[in-house]
Amino acid sequence: MEQKNQAIPNSHTTVDLVKPLRCIVKLGGAAITCKNEIETINEENLRIVSSQLRRAMISSSSSAKILGMDWSKRPESSQVPLKVEDFSDLQFLDYSNFIIVHGAGSFGHFQASKSGVHKGGLEKPLIKAGFVATRISVTALNLEIVRALAREGIPSVGMSPFSCGWSTSDRNMESADFSTVAKAIDSGFVPVCFLDFHGFRMGMLCLMKHRAAPY
Repeated sequence: MEQKNQAIPNSHTTVDLVKPLRCIVKLGGAAITCKNEIETINEENLRIVSSQLRRAMISSSSSAKILGMDWSKRPESSQVPLKVEDFSDLQFLDYSNFIIVHGAGSFGHFQASKSGVHKGGLEKPLIKAGFVATRISVTALNLEIVRALAREGIPSVGMSPFSCGWSTSDRNMESADFSTVAKAIDSGFVPVCFLDFHGFRMGMLCLMKHRAAPY
């Protein structure tokens, strides 16, 4: 990211965080999913990673008790795990500023390869359908990662470059608006970003986590 007193390229933005960003953590798709089984999460690995991230992020001044934030009904349970009273006496959650970025693993690749969406051409029905299908798949994975982190008491929110104003042209970054992510961080949330698609004039780019993270 460029220094504040330097010129900023056309649509790229620099944003000052209230608290410095401590770390960008990359979760490999192969580690958190079962690569040889379509749309299958490696539940054990994801649980371990989420627990380790909580220990790395939490301040010693915060509660030692895990206060789960996934209040959604799980398929194996008839109850919604909601305990409002656990939060009643809690004044704040003190987490270091982290961004979590993850790959797709066994999610999205099947849909992308079958439709040929990486070749571009959104005017074609098959490419448009592949775009939608691929994004449904990767956002489903993102949701499960967010839920796993939330069960560890991490105030995580899923954020994709596609919906945050990032775009590409000729396979290069054209617009990188960090403001939405920065606002989430300054509000005390942990952004969970992922593989995404961007429209661009000469076709389409599958923007991987290692391309997005430096911006």
